[in-house]
Amino acid sequence: MTRRNLILAAAALAVVVLIVLWRRGGGPTEAEIVTDVAVHVTPLARATVRRYVTAYGYVQPEPAHDGRPAAGAELSPFTSGVLAEIDAVEGRRVAAGTVLFRLDSRMAKVAVERAQQEVDFADQAFQRQQALLPGDGTSQRVFQEAKQRLDDARSNLATARTQLAYLEITAPVSGTIGQVKARVGQAVDANTVLATIVDLNRLVVAADVPAGEVDGLKVGNPVLIGADSAAPRGRLIILGKDVDPSTGTARVYVSVPANARLASGQFTDLRIVAAEHADVLVAPDVALVTQAGTGSWVMVARGDSATRTMVTVGIRDGGRVEIAGPGLEPGTSIVTDEAYSLPETTKIHVVER
Repeated sequence: MTRRNLILAAAALAVVVLIVLWRRGGGPTEAEIVTDVAVHVTPLARATVRRYVTAYGYVQPEPAHDGRPAAGAELSPFTSGVLAEIDAVEGRRVAAGTVLFRLDSRMAKVAVERAQQEVDFADQAFQRQQALLPGDGTSQRVFQEAKQRLDDARSNLATARTQLAYLEITAPVSGTIGQVKARVGQAVDANTVLATIVDLNRLVVAADVPAGEVDGLKVGNPVLIGADSAAPRGRLIILGKDVDPSTGTARVYVSVPANARLASGQFTDLRIVAAEHADVLVAPDVALVTQAGTGSWVMVARGDSATRTMVTVGIRDGGRVEIAGPGLEPGTSIVTDEAYSLPETTKIHVVER
């Protein structure tokens, strides 16, 4: 065997000996291995957190509820006829009761005049019979017949006047006129939509909420409308209880504040505040570690070490989570990004971001 081969054989034997000694406990034990982990920390703080129910819906006029009329309507005539006048202009705001459309009323006016003449004639006949009755100048039967003819004439006059009034279509609510869908000279009936009217100060968002989340809501809950963090706040004004079996959702209505700048028919998202906890201890989501069967904890940093502290968890809100645990208070430093990988106790050194 050459000198070179002897050296290689000796080296190999030395490696084997070292491995055997290591396996027999010749190397350092696990207890002797000291970890020193670089971590980022942040102090705990108090804040207000909210739990939201998210929904999506469309802006529309407020429906009738709690004795209030609906905020929008489609205008149609009460009877058939021909449009003679249109006083409706798209975009114009009008008061309730304003006449917006008139049908041709010539025949109706003739009917009113004829009915008025019949009333005048029947009234004269009744007055004559009434004057004759005390002196037995007429019979009770003739007197009653005259009275009946007068009542019938008055009823016919009221009917004629009502039919004349039906030829004027008025605004049922105060609001802004939408699209005008009719023209002068057009033949219309009760199924013809002449125009729409909406009170733009009474808009709502109609949205569907999963049935399982409806029980946590109540009328009056504040609602953020739109995705912006500074979104306008509306209120939950109608909470439906009937669940649509095809979707498993219930309909809710949210008031739209004046500064929302939303138009009827516009799609938007909602964040309904289902719960609010004020002045609670909060931590970043990344600092919380949760393990099935064990619970949740944070790693509290004190000096050059970090120790596991078990916590109870509350509302999660926008990257923050409500926590409570022994010894935790505002200002307590906890490990953030690296918390999930640390043992129960470990040496650390803090690094700045």
